[in-house]
Parts: sequence; structure tokens; C-alpha cells
Amino acid sequence: MFGRENPDFKFLSYSGFTEQSSSSSPDSSQGNEQQYSNNYYDPHIAHPNAEYDDDLYVQCPPHTTQRKLVAKIDIRVIPVLSILYLLAFLDRTNIANASIFGLQKELGLKNTQYNTALSIFFIPYILFEIPSNILLKKLKPHVWLSACMFLFGLVTICQGLVQNYSGLLATRFFLGVAETGMFPGSFYLIGMWYKRSEAQRRYSFFFGSTSLAGAFGGLLASAIGKMSGMRGYAGWRWIFILEGVLTTVVAILFFFLIPDFPENAKWLNDEERTYIQRRLRKDQGRSAAERAIGIRDVINVFKDYKIFVGGFMYFGLIVPAYGYAFFAPGIIQTYDYSPIQTQLYAVPPWAASFTFAMIVAYFSDKLKHRFAFTLIPICLAIAGFGILITVHYNHHLEYAALFFVTMGTYSAMPVIVCWFTMNLGGHHRRAVGTAYQIGFGNIGGIIATYAFLPKDKPKFYKTGYSICISFICLSAASCLVYAGSVLWQNRMRDKAPRDLGLTEYEKTEKGDLSPDYRYLL
Repeated sequence: MFGRENPDFKFLSYSGFTEQSSSSSPDSSQGNEQQYSNNYYDPHIAHPNAEYDDDLYVQCPPHTTQRKLVAKIDIRVIPVLSILYLLAFLDRTNIANASIFGLQKELGLKNTQYNTALSIFFIPYILFEIPSNILLKKLKPHVWLSACMFLFGLVTICQGLVQNYSGLLATRFFLGVAETGMFPGSFYLIGMWYKRSEAQRRYSFFFGSTSLAGAFGGLLASAIGKMSGMRGYAGWRWIFILEGVLTTVVAILFFFLIPDFPENAKWLNDEERTYIQRRLRKDQGRSAAERAIGIRDVINVFKDYKIFVGGFMYFGLIVPAYGYAFFAPGIIQTYDYSPIQTQLYAVPPWAASFTFAMIVAYFSDKLKHRFAFTLIPICLAIAGFGILITVHYNHHLEYAALFFVTMGTYSAMPVIVCWFTMNLGGHHRRAVGTAYQIGFGNIGGIIATYAFLPKDKPKFYKTGYSICISFICLSAASCLVYAGSVLWQNRMRDKAPRDLGLTEYEKTEKGDLSPDYRYLL
């Protein structure tokens, strides 16, 4: 529908956005308003020479260009949120690096106590996802996200001062409380700035901060570990203390740098704000940003079965993702490396996963397609775990398999979350739906913490690898169900009458459930 020439099409002018039509016929104008409704998105359009908005026909302010304005948004939104989540993921997973430098031995952890300390993080992290996104909208992103960031930095410092198992459990629990809003809040915020067809690269770059955190964490831990004995503290304590201090300092700075939603962005002028809102309205429908999220909104979101399917898509990949993040140093150490060598060998697989994720994102955006770009990386991850299950005495091949695991898992995850998030229309459905997907998905984090137990180490962690493959297959099956659902609903809406007598307010409230809305496959 979009992208074809229409002689009766109405362009939007920037003088108060008055409408100028090439046809003065009232019937023609009415027909065009229905044809180019603000909720419609056609994934089959290809504009190789025009990257921005040529498929939406929203006129850019005369003082800038579409490309320049989107680049301006990129600079203000993506780097800040990426650094924020890099530090969040670093503070969450640096316990794996600390373990290599003697955390378990000094605190006297036995049996599965270390695994329990890992899992307790996820209890508040899961429970508070939806309330956190509601508070994000109420308090504004720069306030809520920077406050959470300061708190989890402070808790990380305290983690370096614990003296026993109970203290470690307490700090891990409150770390989960403080970090609960970081990932779903950032994904929600990014989704309110970009069109669906241009979002994947931004999401993957943001999500790639987890890979960079893994790489950076290994390098940092190898250096900080050498401080063991300084001021009477072991090296593992300095890992928590220094990385926590870094987070708290950055959090204070980010209070002034974290962007708010487009309608509140002070770094855009009035014309630019109006343009950004109109292009998103054309692509995703009206956002209903002016209305607070109530309990009825939350209940209405869960009446859509696709919300639960989206949760399982993410849930299945969380198990291998956290399984690797928490236990990679321990796995690599079984290849007969010293603690410092282990930290350094952990870096390349993370770096490779970031590069591969950006390649996948580029082609996904270019082709305006998501489904295939979830299955291809998933197959790569399955191949990696398959090698790890069957090969036990060829350390070079086993190490190469870790590249497949990270490249596959950490490339598919941002595509899945972007696909699901950007198919949710409006502030209310997107805030609740995104938080649910992340919250439910992170139940897999609890499973992951018990997938690699000390008793399985002599058996080459076969149990853990088998669990990871099983959950990856669950994610792949969920992706198939979701793809079939959105394809079927798009076809049903194409066949249904376009004019059902709904007002613009009713369409706004329905979000992606509006009959005018089309999902991205």
C-alpha cells in the first residue's frame, strides 16, 4: 500500500502541519485518510535509495533532513543507554570473574551456595519489571534510570565488602531490585524513538553492550585481580568495589544525559518534536503518551495470547545466555588455563558476538524482516552446544564452540526482543508487554544458575549443555508460533473491511489490536 504512487495523496506541510491535497474533493480526502491511516505499516516496501520515511510520507522540517535528524537521535539516545546497560550487566555478572579470584573459597561457599547466590538476584528482578516500567513513564526516564543506576552501583560496592554467605545473598537480592528497570526500561524507551524498520540496528547495538561488558569485564578483572592484598582486600573484592564506584559516578552524570520520551525532549525544537511524533504515529499508531497506565491497561494487555508467546521466545534464550555469562570463566578454566589467562580467553567470544549481532541487525533492518534472523543465529548456538556435548579433549575445538554459542545466542536475543517490542502499539501495550517479556524471560536466569553445578564438572558439564539446547529449541518453536500468528492476523485484517466505524481514540486505545495495524514479520 505505501510506496506506490497515489495522485490523491495528502502531504503534510510544516506550517502548523496544515494539509495540502492535490485533490480538493472531500471524498478523495476522506478516502486517503483511511488508506494512509496512522497505524499502517507495510513490510514489503523496498526503497533502496531512501532510508528514512519515504514509505510514510511525513515531511521533514525544512531546516534539516531525515537522515540528519535520525543521526541526532542516535547520538543522544543509543550511546547513553548502551553504556548504562553495559555497566548494569557488568555489575550483574562480575561475580563470575570474582569467583575465579577466590570469592567462593574466602566466603566458605559449599555445594550449591554459589548457585543460590546467583539465582536470588532474579527473584526481585522478575517481580518488579512491570511496576518499574510504569514508574519509568510516571517519573521520566532520566530520573528513574539514573536513580536505579546509582543504587545498583552502590550495592555492587557493598558486595565487595561482604564477609559471609548471608551478606552475599543480601547484596545479590538488592542488586536485583536496583537493576530491575534497566533492560525493559531501555528497550521501551528506544522503541518510542524509532520506526520499526530502523529499530533493529539500534536494539542490537544496545543489546551488544552485554557482549562488550563480558569482554570488558574479562580484561578489567585480569588487571584488577593483580591488586590482591592491597589495603588488605583480596582481588575479587577490588573487582566489585572499583566497578561499583565507576557505576555510581557515571549515574550522577547520566541524570543529565539520559533522554526522555520524544514529546518531552528539550534538545529538539518544536518542529523536530512534532515531526518525530508524526513519523512514529504513521508507523506505529498513536501512543497515548498523555494518559497514565492503569490496572485495566495491564489486564487488557494480557488478553492477547501473543504476549505469552513473546515471553517464551525470550525465556528460551535466557537460559543459555546467563549460563554462559555466569559460568564461561569456569568452563574456560577447565581447559587448563591460569586465572589471568582464563579472564583473557573469555574476551574474544564476547567480542565476536557483538560483531556478528551487528551484521545480523544490519541485514534484518535492510530486508525489514525479523523471523529468519531469529532462526539463523539459534541454529548456530545449537551447533556450538552440540560440539561442547560431544567433544571433550580437543580444547581448541571446544573453545571455537564457545564462539558459536555467544554469536548465536547474543545475536538472536536482540532480534527477538525488538521484533516483539516494536510490534506492540502505543505506550501502554509496549510498556507492559516489554516488561512482561523481559520479566518472564528472566525466570530462565534462575534455571541457568543451577544448570552448571560443581558435581557436573568432571562430566564436562554435559547436563548444563543439554539444558541449554532444550531451551533454545523452545525459543525456536515459540518464534515459529509468533511468526505464524502475526502473519495470520495480517491476512485476516487485509480481508476484513477497513472502515469499522472506530474513532481515532478507540484505535489509539487498541494499539496494535486496531484493525488498521499491520505486524512486522
